[in-house]
Amino acid sequence: MKKVQLLKLFLAGLFLFVAIAFQEVEAQSDQGFIYGKITTIDNNTYTGQIRWGKEEAYWLDMFNSSKPRNRNLRYLSRDDREKLEDRHHSWTSRWSNIVVSGWGDRDHTHSFACNFGDIKSIDIIGRERIELELKNGERLDLEGGSNDIGAQIRILDKEIGKLELKWSRIETVEFLDTPANISDKFGEPLYGTVETDEGDFTGFVQWDHDERISTDKLDGDTDDGDVAIAFGKIKSIERDGRGCIIKLQSGREMYLTGSNDVNSGNRGIIVNMPGMGRVDIKWREFRKVTFEKSSKGSGPAYSSFKPTKRLKGVIKTIRGESISGELIYDLDEEFDMEIIQGEQDDIEYLIPLRNISKITPKNYDYTKIELKNGKSVLLTDSQDVTDRNDGVLVFEDKGDPIYIPWDEIEEIKLN
Repeated sequence: MKKVQLLKLFLAGLFLFVAIAFQEVEAQSDQGFIYGKITTIDNNTYTGQIRWGKEEAYWLDMFNSSKPRNRNLRYLSRDDREKLEDRHHSWTSRWSNIVVSGWGDRDHTHSFACNFGDIKSIDIIGRERIELELKNGERLDLEGGSNDIGAQIRILDKEIGKLELKWSRIETVEFLDTPANISDKFGEPLYGTVETDEGDFTGFVQWDHDERISTDKLDGDTDDGDVAIAFGKIKSIERDGRGCIIKLQSGREMYLTGSNDVNSGNRGIIVNMPGMGRVDIKWREFRKVTFEKSSKGSGPAYSSFKPTKRLKGVIKTIRGESISGELIYDLDEEFDMEIIQGEQDDIEYLIPLRNISKITPKNYDYTKIELKNGKSVLLTDSQDVTDRNDGVLVFEDKGDPIYIPWDEIEEIKLN
C-alpha cells in the first residue's frame, strides 16, 4: 500500500514539474514575433524573423495602408449620396483641420489597418500598391497611406543571418507560424506598465512609435555627453521637466534631455494589449513606464489570429426597429479584424472590431464602445465614432442591403 502511495506522490510531483516547465517554455516563447518567407523578383527566398521597416516586430503590431476606392457606394441611392455629400461639406466647415475626401467622383476612400497576425501574404504590385491576402482568402487592393508601404524589410534568415531588402526587390511576403524559440533574433519584447494622467496601461510597449525591442536604443544627452542606451538595460523612464529620469536594471539613475526620445518631441507611447487593442498616449499625458518581464512571452502567436470573418450583428434604430445580418460599418469596415479608432481623454484607442460587443452612439460627438472583456470606453474625435460616420449597410439576405444613416442608429450589437 505504501508503494502505491509513493508512486502516486511521485507521479503527482512529476506532473507538477512538467506543468511548471511547460509554463516556463510558454513564457519564454518567441511565437509572438513576425515570421515568414520573402521571395524577391529574382525568385530568391529568405525565411526567418521579420521586422517591417525599423518598426513593426510582433503579430500584434498593425499594418496600415489605404483603400483606393470604395465599392460599397454602389448600394446607396442617389438621394442617400446627396445627403452624405451635403453632410461632408458641412463637416469640412466644422472640422477645418480635417481633410475630407471629395465626392465629385463618388470615390470616398478610407484608411486600412489590421494586425500583422491577420495577414496571409502581401504581393508588391508597385511603388505604392500592394495586394494583401487575409487568412480567409480575401484579397484586398491597397495603396499608400503609411510608411508600411515602401518600407525596407529586415529579415533574419535562419541560414545566412540578417538581410535588409529594398521594397523594389521584393515580390511576395508570405507569413508563417513562428518557431517557439528563435536562436538568432532581433531582441526581446518590451513589456511594461505605462502610467498616465488618465490611468495605467499594461502590455507590449512601443516607445516614440518606434522602439519596441530590447536592442533598440534610447537616445539623450547628459551633462557629460550623449548616450544611447539599449532598452533591455532600462527599468523605468519617468517624465521630469524638459527631460526624463532613467533608471537602469542595475539601479543606476541618470537624467536625459535633448532628444525626441525624452522630451516633448516624442511622438507618443503605444501600448498593445492582447484581447483589447492598442492605445497611443501623447507625451503630455505620459508620466512613467516601468518595464518588466512578460508572462505572455512575446505575445499572441500567428495561429491565435483566426481566419477573418465578415462582420455580423444586430442594429437597433431610433425608431425601435431591429435589423440583423452581415454589416459594413462606416460604409467601409467589412471584416472583424478591421479597426475602430477614437480618443478618450486625449488617449487614442485602436480596437479590432472582433474585440467589441456593442457600439452605442451617445450624441453627434461621442460613442460608447463595449468590449467583450467587459470593459468600455467613450470615444470621440474620429469618423468611426462621430456623426462623420458614413452609416452602416445591413445584408439581411442575398439581396441588396439596407442602408442606415449614423444619426438613425441607437445601438449595434456585434456577433
